[in-house]
Amino acid sequence: MPNFQAHVFVSLRPSVLDPAGEAAKAAAKRLGIKGLSKLRIGKSVDIEIEATNLEDAKSQIELLSDRLLANPVIENWVMDINSKDQDSENKTLNK
Repeated sequence: MPNFQAHVFVSLRPSVLDPAGEAAKAAAKRLGIKGLSKLRIGKSVDIEIEATNLEDAKSQIELLSDRLLANPVIENWVMDINSKDQDSENKTLNK
């Protein structure tokens, strides 16, 4: 069965406050970082999955992202997926 590798990046929706990002931004300014106007924090998830084809793998990871990795009320997610066996298949999905 083919193996697929996906990267899911989960971020807060732009309208949602990001206290961790604001704290990191304030700390960066205390470190002397200049010109920093925006800093928002998200999470990155690397996944490897066996599936019959790319569409099946994509469907499984969409379900995982919608139901487990992201809170759809306050977060968006983006997925990059490709075949570990054939680098030519590469898809990006924004949600």
